[in-house]
Amino acid sequence: MGYAVVEEVQAGFRTLTDEERERCAALLEEAALVIDAYGKNADPAVKRLVSCRMVRRLLGDGTGGETPLYPMGATQGSATALGYTQSWTMGSSGSAGELYLSKLEKKLLGAGNRIGAASPVEGLCDAARD
Repeated sequence: MGYAVVEEVQAGFRTLTDEERERCAALLEEAALVIDAYGKNADPAVKRLVSCRMVRRLLGDGTGGETPLYPMGATQGSATALGYTQSWTMGSSGSAGELYLSKLEKKLLGAGNRIGAASPVEGLCDAARD
């Protein structure tokens, strides 16, 4: 089960076609899995907002240009016709054709840039003193 419903994705966005509504419902469930990987304990309102943003980004503006002609996850692409040249740059944070979390969305979920370290040896040193 997702954190948002189709009507919430449409609100303030655009009216979805019947086909897009079906796709949207499936994408919302997939988005929930991605969100749980980063912020399972985040506020439900934040999860709803992030779900809507992720799905809206993938559905696009409805002009038909939302499905790029390059591989899923590519952030840049190039193609030439008669020279038979192709080149793609694959991004690590996701991009074209896939659900992904932006930096802001990760921060909203509580998974922003954190700096820290853990040493498995420290516990052994403390135990040796006792």
